[in-house]
Amino acid sequence: MTEFSLADCYHVFFSVIVTDTPMAITKVYIIYYSLHKHVEYMAREVQRGANSVEGIEATLWQVPETLPSVVLQKMKAPPKADDVPVISPDQLTEADGFLFGFPSRFGVMAAQCKAFFDATNSLWETQALAGKPAGIFWSTGFHGGGQELTALTAITQLAHHGMIFVPLGYTFGSGMFEIDEVKGGSSYGAGTYAGDGTRNPTELELQQAFHQGKYVSEITKKLSRK
Repeated sequence: MTEFSLADCYHVFFSVIVTDTPMAITKVYIIYYSLHKHVEYMAREVQRGANSVEGIEATLWQVPETLPSVVLQKMKAPPKADDVPVISPDQLTEADGFLFGFPSRFGVMAAQCKAFFDATNSLWETQALAGKPAGIFWSTGFHGGGQELTALTAITQLAHHGMIFVPLGYTFGSGMFEIDEVKGGSSYGAGTYAGDGTRNPTELELQQAFHQGKYVSEITKKLSRK
């Protein structure tokens, strides 16, 4: 049997520490459009959930606004978040995974988000985003505003890019079956109701958003080639 001295043990121990490589960072981009802050509130909670996963670096991004300032004023839209940069399509290739958030407009994603996806044609041509996981979350006015239709129609954008849609499923547990209070979202992702615009996401809706950010990030980490 080979015998090791105390000095040999220290040498092995410190060699492991010195040569140990740092954990690779998996980047998750949370990209959203928000007119009256509802989706922004959700996005920030999604980011918190994502960043709770070790090795995940989750950042917030806004898609470009397409409405002129005079229209935004008439719609009483609050100022955009000044701590969240606007993203360009070419920056999507830097991320390992995504969560896209948007309000519903007549049962589909808001035009600002659709315009952003329309601008990703060069990425589609090269399938630069193929194989990358992506989740979605949203806001609607009322029950008939597209809580599930908005999600279903948004999946087409991911499919054409070859991205892997990551649904929430029923992983949120008992919160998915809540019927004693109004709660947005479904097995497709987290959601909220804006009502007439004055209703903010509830604690339960924010908890679901946090869970989704964590859940999608965990899957992104597993699928990342880093």
